[in-house]
Amino acid sequence: MRIGITCYPTYGGSGVVATELGLELAARGHDVHFISYAVPVRMTEVSERLHFHEVEVVNYPLFDHPPYALALATKMHNVALSESLDLLHVHYAIPHSVSAYLARAMVKSRRLPFVTTLHGTDITLVGSDRSYLPITRFSIEESDGVTAISEYLRQVTIREFGIQRPIELIPNFVNCDVFQPADGECRRHEFAREGEAVLVHLSNFRPVKRVRDVIEIFHRVRREIPAKLLMIGDGPDRTSAEWLAREKGLAGDVIFLGKQNQVQKLLNCADVLLLPSELESFGLAALEGMACGVPPVCSRVGGLPEVIDDGVEGYLVPPGDVDTMAARALEIASDRQRRQAMGQAARQRALRQFCSNKIIPLYEALYERVLSQNGVPPLPSVRG
Repeated sequence: MRIGITCYPTYGGSGVVATELGLELAARGHDVHFISYAVPVRMTEVSERLHFHEVEVVNYPLFDHPPYALALATKMHNVALSESLDLLHVHYAIPHSVSAYLARAMVKSRRLPFVTTLHGTDITLVGSDRSYLPITRFSIEESDGVTAISEYLRQVTIREFGIQRPIELIPNFVNCDVFQPADGECRRHEFAREGEAVLVHLSNFRPVKRVRDVIEIFHRVRREIPAKLLMIGDGPDRTSAEWLAREKGLAGDVIFLGKQNQVQKLLNCADVLLLPSELESFGLAALEGMACGVPPVCSRVGGLPEVIDDGVEGYLVPPGDVDTMAARALEIASDRQRRQAMGQAARQRALRQFCSNKIIPLYEALYERVLSQNGVPPLPSVRG
């Protein structure tokens, strides 16, 4: 199949999943065309089956804000024709599914179906705003296929938007051959001395991630045992977290690493992953840690209970309860047998349910159903 994928290319779960999906599809023989305003963060190379098309937005004095949704729709239309795309797959409803709807309407010669994947804040934050709710509902209903990354998000979408059409659950995934426990090759020695525990946090440092709580949790752990904290990612709350670490006297023990492409080489160095978010529709960072054999300590919110069995692969704690989260993290970090048992269970859960080789075929089957239902043979190419 020839598939166009649109996502936000920034450091966040939806962009990571969309990029990894494209990479996996290309590896399975499909032609994948990313359409966005920048190269997705984890797209490190192009190949004969992997392509990138930049959406350029022209600034006009008439507009207070560049009309990205319209530029994206035009680019989708042009790429669909020039590359003979069979369908579009857009990640995040606003504005991507609206742009896909417009692109489908502009392709007069054939129907260009599009699939929308709902990831979280497009529903729980942006879409639920009353000023965006009608257009979000419309774009979901007009999609030729809709998926949600967790049962929690599927139910929230149906309830809050009154969606009548089917929404298919296809969970997030991880490449278990890439994300795996360290086999002796580990960067741990770069950050921690012998005998020090290593905790890790991975996010886009937005307020919903509660990165200050990460520092508070680590502060409590650090009072009990020697430890280091790796902070992977960047975003609006990084400065606040750095300030708090200095205020707590932790500047030498909290290491801000910024955005990283090869996060698996850092995750598999850790003893515990911290994810004290206010809300997670799935919790991709927790899954990536689990695949690396690292037990997570997370908030009991959103879709995380669908990924982690409390006390088996990790711990689930009410959001904001930094004392309990610290106690759970300390329990794992200071008990080698407990850490190994939970890490093995976490790895097995990832292998059993969330590896890419189990999830990618679900997307392929969805694409085939959408194309069949729309009676869509390949679009005619106008290349050359």
